[in-house]
Amino acid sequence: MEILITGGAGFLGQQLIRKLLDNGTVTLDGKPHPISRIVCFDQGEGRIVDPKVANVAGSIADPATVSSLVNRDTRVVVHLAAVVSGTAEADFELGMRVNLDGTRNLLEACRAVGTQPRVLFSSSIAVFGGDLPPLVTDATTPTPQGSYGAQKLIGEVLVQDYSRKGFIDGRSVRVPTVVVRPGTPNGAASGFASGIIREPLAGVEAILPVDPSTEMWIASPRAVVGMFLHALGLPAADWGWHRSVNLPGLVASMHEEMAALRKVGGDAAVALVRHQPDENVMRLVRTWAARFDTSRALAMGFRADSDFDAIVRAYVEDNAAAVRLKA
Repeated sequence: MEILITGGAGFLGQQLIRKLLDNGTVTLDGKPHPISRIVCFDQGEGRIVDPKVANVAGSIADPATVSSLVNRDTRVVVHLAAVVSGTAEADFELGMRVNLDGTRNLLEACRAVGTQPRVLFSSSIAVFGGDLPPLVTDATTPTPQGSYGAQKLIGEVLVQDYSRKGFIDGRSVRVPTVVVRPGTPNGAASGFASGIIREPLAGVEAILPVDPSTEMWIASPRAVVGMFLHALGLPAADWGWHRSVNLPGLVASMHEEMAALRKVGGDAAVALVRHQPDENVMRLVRTWAARFDTSRALAMGFRADSDFDAIVRAYVEDNAAAVRLKA
């Protein structure tokens, strides 16, 4: 079986590829299928070197390039490639080209092969925004208040319709804010939620641009990768007519994040977090939902992290070389 992962050189893509290689199989509809090849597609080549991994560099916005990635052996496609929230808001044309046109290019490539590949679209809780109820459910009408959320919502609708037409077997998962993201900061407006853990543990100052009482709906990279695999494995009948789902997560305030940081890095780590309000960031964050009823996802078997302390411990275990401060 061949698997295509767009955005595969990103941190979630790389973790997903490592997990697939460790497993050696991917489970679909309750049956394990041996993996023959994983195509890791991104703007730059991925870092994983393995006989089963083909690292391909190119633009998701180029239809010819994307078409060349999908063939009759491509049984599974995981679409992670995207311009993140802050960048999509700052550069409207880039966001539309990558997040919207790129998704359409991929779906058209899947339609063209005529084999109904299973497609997992990584959407976002950013599809919700504005005047929301205290608890967001799968029945809450998406009202994105940023270009990124709008582009993700359009992607969901396309996945739904291409599935209805029988072109693909699609499913969209609305991913919580992923914390803690390893590596260097990116253009995500939510990046501070990872930065106030990652940077202090590396002995570097971090900026908190929102009020410490700010709450966010979050999940760890480990949990998200596990939920990606679970989403792929579910039969189409388990999704029914509604091919989008809000993934489980945790509600955590920035106060709670810093309390967990203190347990791992001590007072020295917390002292490296500097509160510097940024109205542009706060304006966007105020529109985000922080509390979700994910009973549908839980009934489908999705599982998130136990608590925020576990998320930080997992980050330290997975990124030991980047951690300098310890309590």
